[in-house]
This record gives sequence, C-alpha cells and structure tokens, in this order.
Amino acid sequence: WAQWVAVLWLFTLVAVAGLAPYLPLPYPPAVPDLAHVAVPPLSFGHWLGTDAQGQDILAGLVFGARTVVLLTLPATALAAVLAGLLGSIAGYWGNQLRLALPFWVAIVAGSWGLARLPGYQYALAVAVIAGSLSMLLRYIPRQYHGPAFRFPFDSILRGSLTLLGSVPRLLLVIVVTSQGTTMPQLALVLALLAWPEMARLVRARMQRVSILPFIEAAQASGLSPARIWLRHALPHALQPLRTAFPLSLATLLGLETTLSFLGLGLPPTTASWGRMLTNFRLNLGTCNSAYYPLLTIILTIISLHYLATRSFFIAKNDFIPSS
Repeated sequence: WAQWVAVLWLFTLVAVAGLAPYLPLPYPPAVPDLAHVAVPPLSFGHWLGTDAQGQDILAGLVFGARTVVLLTLPATALAAVLAGLLGSIAGYWGNQLRLALPFWVAIVAGSWGLARLPGYQYALAVAVIAGSLSMLLRYIPRQYHGPAFRFPFDSILRGSLTLLGSVPRLLLVIVVTSQGTTMPQLALVLALLAWPEMARLVRARMQRVSILPFIEAAQASGLSPARIWLRHALPHALQPLRTAFPLSLATLLGLETTLSFLGLGLPPTTASWGRMLTNFRLNLGTCNSAYYPLLTIILTIISLHYLATRSFFIAKNDFIPSS
C-alpha cells in the first residue's frame, strides 16, 4: 500500500501543477497582502495563512508545485534521453565506432552553429541536425556515404563523465545561474548536470548485454550493428533508467529548492518552495510558512525514492533472453 500512497501523492502533485491557473485560489501567488502579514491559517480568507511578506502560503505551494513539475520533469527527461543515447553507444561500440564522412561534417557544422545559439535552442538544433542526417543517410546507398573514420566515443564519454563528476554540482549551478536564467535555460542546465550518473548505468548495462548469446545470434544472422543496437540491445540497456529517473527527479528537486533558497535561478516573481523557505528567515515567528513547503518537499522526495527502490527490485529480476 505504501507504493500506491507514493504514486497517489506524486499524481496529485502533477495534477495540482497542471490545474494551478484554474483553481479557485482566494489570492494569487507572490502578491503580498500587506493588511494581513504573518497571519495563522484560516485567517481572513488565507486558508494556510501568510508569510512574513503577506504572501498567501497555499497559492505559493500550488504554483511552487507547478514550477517544480515544469522544471524538473523536462530536465530529467532530457537527461534520460541524452544518457540513454550516449551511454548505450559507448557501451555497445566502445572506441570502435566508425562514422562516415557526412557525420563528421555534421559534427563540425553543428558545433559551429550551436556556439551561436542561445538557451534552449541547443537541444532543438541537435535534434534537427541528427534527424536530418539520419534521414539523409537512410536514402543514400552505403557506397556513397564516403570514407568512415574511427571515433573514440567511449574514451571521450568517460573523460566527460570524470570531468563533470569532479566539479561540485551546486557550485557549478551557482556560477551558471548567478546572472539570472529563464525556466528553459535552467532546465537545460539541470539536464546537463543530471545525465552523467544515468549514462554510467546505461553504459555498464550495455556492456553486459552486448556479450550475451542473443546478441551474438543476431550478429550471426547478418543484421547490421545499428539494427542490433536499436532493436535488440537498447531496450535491455535502458532498464536502469527505471530506477535512475525518479532518483534524478529527487536530486533536481533538491537542487532547484536550494537555488531558490539562495535567491538564485528563477526570477523572484516565480513561485518556488525554496523561496518560501527564504521568506521564513525574515520572520522566524511565522513557522507555518516553513512547515508546509518543507513537508511538501520531504514527502515528494520520499515518494520518489520509494518508487526508485521498488523499480530497483523489479529491474533486478527482469528477464534478459539468453538465446
């Protein structure tokens, strides 16, 4: 029953976040009611009271949930896609990946173009370049692809993971967001910080899957390496993401809350649970302004960790065909 309680809590959180603009809240978020500052719950129409600045706590919780969902969910999803793609390629091909000449042209042109694009357009440009190149090479015969060159993909990935792991995550985010960011930009930053751990898991899993007998049977049947990687190996290599996804959500939730508590990241007009905790410091007598967001954060993180634990026990017993 505890699993269903966790799922129900997270589902309620997502539903409240989606319906936040349409809920009949008595007061909007981040708008101070100077006539009723630091009032207790059920006072003057404020169902959960107000904080030291007169802001309605219930509205802050609701729209803070909306901020969390709109920020951490896309960031974790982008990190999972990036980790699944890079980790599986490194685990399957290692340093033996051979790229045709059009791929090298696309990498150089894409790198030059990405350096001149702001914010969230990085991800859009990568998707457009990859999709266009895949469609182009699909309809061009292999003999016209041009010469292929070996690319040390695994070494580059492991070096990138080591580099990102050696820098304190919170310090890196503070440096990047010190001048202020929009929500898409912050989501991209969080995604780039969350993908290394998932990529390590996917890479290790792919290395285990790639030597199993059913992969060798697929290779003996004459299937191309790309088809074997996509159709047969990749679904099994992505199993660790069932555990890593909720854990990354919990990590990014804590990171976003910390940034808001420090007054960094999103603009001050954006509702956030961390900023509600900051307002509590202005008047330590308004304990209700800290209890509700703190309890919400704790329940959300516990629910995500419990789902990750359940996913671990499921993934530990999943079936990998041996032939």
